[in-house]
Amino acid sequence: QVQLVESGGGLVQPGGSLRLSCTASGFTMDDYAIGWFRQAPGKEREGVSCVGSRDISTTYADSLKGRFTISRDNAENTVYLQMNGLKPEDTAVYYCAAAPLVSYCSLLAPIWENDFWGQGTQVTVSS
Repeated sequence: QVQLVESGGGLVQPGGSLRLSCTASGFTMDDYAIGWFRQAPGKEREGVSCVGSRDISTTYADSLKGRFTISRDNAENTVYLQMNGLKPEDTAVYYCAAAPLVSYCSLLAPIWENDFWGQGTQVTVSS
């Protein structure tokens, strides 16, 4: 069964850090672009970051670049999202998604309109 599973979310104080994990089963992640998205209650889904297949490119939302970093560990078939300097407005459910054979990924592209999404992990930033 093809699956993506997110983990690493939780409650953190403003200014803190979290590392989210997106682990795949049933396919090799390095052949896919992997994107991180988030959605807060009552809000539209927002693109966070994506990495192209074979790490050809990386893309970040302009408001997040410099605080968040996306990376791969091919041995673990896992993509990470390191989040530093967290703010209350970062509170959301964070999802990962996969798109096959996309070297240059866009957070707004229709490549993400597929079935390759995880169930999400909750991130809450509050004092």
